[in-house]
Amino acid sequence: MFNITSRAIHSTRAARFAVYDNILETVGRTPIVKCSKISPEGVDIYAKCEFFNPLSSVKDRLALAVIEHAEATGQLKPGQTVVEATSGNTGIALAMVCAQKGYPLVITMAETFSVERRKVMRALGAKVVLTPAAAKGTGMVKKAKELAGEHGWFWVQQFENEANPAYHANTTGPEILSDFAGKRLDYWVTGYGTGGTLQGVGKVLRQARPDLKIVVSEPENAALLSSGTKQNRADDGSPAETHPSFTPHPIQGWTPDFIPKITEGAQDLDLIDEIIKIGGEESMAISHRLAKEEGIFTGISGGASMLTALKVAENAPKGSVILTMLPDTAERYFSTPLFASIEADMNEAEVEVSKSTENFQLEQAA
Repeated sequence: MFNITSRAIHSTRAARFAVYDNILETVGRTPIVKCSKISPEGVDIYAKCEFFNPLSSVKDRLALAVIEHAEATGQLKPGQTVVEATSGNTGIALAMVCAQKGYPLVITMAETFSVERRKVMRALGAKVVLTPAAAKGTGMVKKAKELAGEHGWFWVQQFENEANPAYHANTTGPEILSDFAGKRLDYWVTGYGTGGTLQGVGKVLRQARPDLKIVVSEPENAALLSSGTKQNRADDGSPAETHPSFTPHPIQGWTPDFIPKITEGAQDLDLIDEIIKIGGEESMAISHRLAKEEGIFTGISGGASMLTALKVAENAPKGSVILTMLPDTAERYFSTPLFASIEADMNEAEVEVSKSTENFQLEQAA
């Protein structure tokens, strides 16, 4: 009889072995994984793998939070259309939540973001309205605001909605504290999209572990926080215009062309100990390393987060423990530069392997 002895089979994590009433109950309780091969000697780096959420990103938490808060407060009525601006992951998460709860959803998204994200949202029943690349992130936000005002739709406002960081303070932060209970944790590393993870988790970790250092990363060519320049805002807190320090970067989901109000709130709460600027190409290289060395399949933002953790490790004392966030899966990036070097057809080495036996050889075009 075949005997399975894998530690994974004997795991006691409730999230892997429960029966749920609906898909939304599976949001959260994501695993933390030690990255032994990529960590430098003398420092341990761990990653919280948010792609274990049902729709494969940290934004599943945000979507569930804002919709359930809107229902509880009466902002969202039965059958009312939901509208939001997104680079993709929030839209996908909202599409899941709205499909399960029965709300129509309209997403506004700049045309520059990956095609596969549009298709996933549409497959989940959402309508996707593209906005011109020249209008950047602020353009898609203003389009969502305009549509909400014209049609009486519920506008999520993920970048300003306080239910976003509150949910992370109630779930993601306590999960980290529980998993590291009785264990050393010296640094927590994160990027920012809306700032919900940063502010919500940051508040919990700062209170529970005041000596822990919180390190925030942003693209070197979109160093908005590092600039020290304030974001101009409309009366509702949404961005009035593109931040002057922004230039386009390849880390989708990170650092829009404005400083979100929630991110600014994290600054005001003095939750950030250090800001590290990183490059897009180097981030993608780390994404590839995580896949090939650790078997961890994460997107460009995950590579950027791990790159930041590695930079922290360069100056960290021996024995330090670093935790970083991996926001999503690499499957969201097939049409982006992350996969530009990954061929669909067999390469020369693979052809040689095929030819090493006589039968079932595929003829490829020259």
